[in-house]
Amino acid sequence: MADPTQHFAAFSFVDRITQFAPGKEAHGVYHVPAGARAFPACLVAEAVGQLAAWVSMEHIGYRGRPVAALAGETLFLDSVAPGDVIELAVEIDHVDDDAVSYRGFASVNGKRVIELNDCLGPMLPAADFDAPEALRERFALLRGEGAPPDRFQGVVDPTVETVEHVPGQSMRATLRIPTSAPFFADHFPRRPVFPATLLLNSQIGLATQLAREVNPAEDERASVPSRMTHVKMRAFILPGQELDSRAEFAGARDTKDDVTHDVTHDVTRIALSARDREGKTIATARLEFVAARA
Repeated sequence: MADPTQHFAAFSFVDRITQFAPGKEAHGVYHVPAGARAFPACLVAEAVGQLAAWVSMEHIGYRGRPVAALAGETLFLDSVAPGDVIELAVEIDHVDDDAVSYRGFASVNGKRVIELNDCLGPMLPAADFDAPEALRERFALLRGEGAPPDRFQGVVDPTVETVEHVPGQSMRATLRIPTSAPFFADHFPRRPVFPATLLLNSQIGLATQLAREVNPAEDERASVPSRMTHVKMRAFILPGQELDSRAEFAGARDTKDDVTHDVTHDVTRIALSARDREGKTIATARLEFVAARA
């Protein structure tokens, strides 16, 4: 069982909503605790999505809450470090009782670190996941003095066991979802669900190894994630579930730097997928890596 004291602490990444236009847009901030082990890009994307969720839930009176489903494009522009203050912004394209569509970005010291485009979250009954009154009270706190900072204690990575590896071609691993974890108190109190962003984070690890086998390098030019597209979450991931997680080489190309035009980037595409033990597809995505060469 998740510790109820971790609600709005273990997996909540909006400290304060600083600007708010009902149903249209919002700006907010999140302070990454200095003592955190790390704060990967997928959690930054989670923070943007959570800000969009607050805007959409408030707009429909907390009758529903959005869940992750589709993300057309995520751009990984820079990293975030413990101690950073993340500036969040979202623009809502449309929201009603059925779904929310939005785009958003996150910055640190005015420099954009991540950008989300063409995101869609279906609305499900809020009361199935959390107490609507608790959500209403939390929103009032975020719009007022803000939530107490530095409550996030980090996330324990799920167990990943590589079961098949063809260097430069494919990796396959078993991903074991914990039966209990603090983040389930936030995601969600009444219906624990493994966060899609944590699945993607684990898959990025597999894909990074594969991409660096395609483009080996010994310095800062090593392949790094730059763009994720066609993210589709097809089912909830439940506590204790085991997934067949795969990363497969999907092609490569060269492209010139948009600014200087004197640096060529090797772009490697990796296809990501996850299936349950019965073979049902749970999630799919495409991930691009870049490695610069003069």
